[in-house]
Amino acid sequence: MKYSNQTRLLVAVDCIIFGFDGTDYKLLLIQRGFAPEREKWSLMGGFIQPEESADKAAERILQQLTGLHDVYLEQIQAFSIPERDPIERVIALPYVALIDIEKYQTQINDDFHARWFTLKELPNLIFDHNEMVEMALNRLRYKAAFHPILFELLPEKFTLPQLQAMYEGLYDTKIDKRNFTRKVLSTKLLKKEKDKDKSSSKKGAFYYSLDEEHYKENFTNIHNFIPKNEIPVGTE
Repeated sequence: MKYSNQTRLLVAVDCIIFGFDGTDYKLLLIQRGFAPEREKWSLMGGFIQPEESADKAAERILQQLTGLHDVYLEQIQAFSIPERDPIERVIALPYVALIDIEKYQTQINDDFHARWFTLKELPNLIFDHNEMVEMALNRLRYKAAFHPILFELLPEKFTLPQLQAMYEGLYDTKIDKRNFTRKVLSTKLLKKEKDKDKSSSKKGAFYYSLDEEHYKENFTNIHNFIPKNEIPVGTE
């Protein structure tokens, strides 16, 4: 049984995949392999299959490109303007994905001609994908001010300067080092390691790792690592 006199629509998932290399935020893009807009840069996407939920489709599409499982994924606002796709009526459900670049580098799928771009050097994307990326960034800036989601971008061991650079890069601002360190350590989210990163100085900086138990317990707590005036207006 079906609803009568109704037009069938296609629903697609587009993954907005962010990474952080220790200095810059990056976006993982693919070259589209078919018309229209063949060989132009695009988000990684695909259609939801009859047996899938939107979340499962996003997980499948991300795994096809990166080989990674259990990645942070969050759906943002749907894109549904009728003329957004010139071929057929397609409603798009964008998902923000945060991945550790180091884990991805050993699992590149060459079938999609994927490439990392820094956010300051993004090419023009197909359809409304540029709008999706901008919306995803605004959502990330808002969410990261209240939840420790940016830790998903970090390798297993990282330094406090790397962590601070990650927050500064997202908000394009400078944060007082002493206050930032105090606030981060007060959350008890981190475990101090015995070894140091000496790539930047002889003295070096101690590595830290995420305390998984405290991370899960405190995920919904407010952690104001950045000045309040840098937090964009948004809704939870």
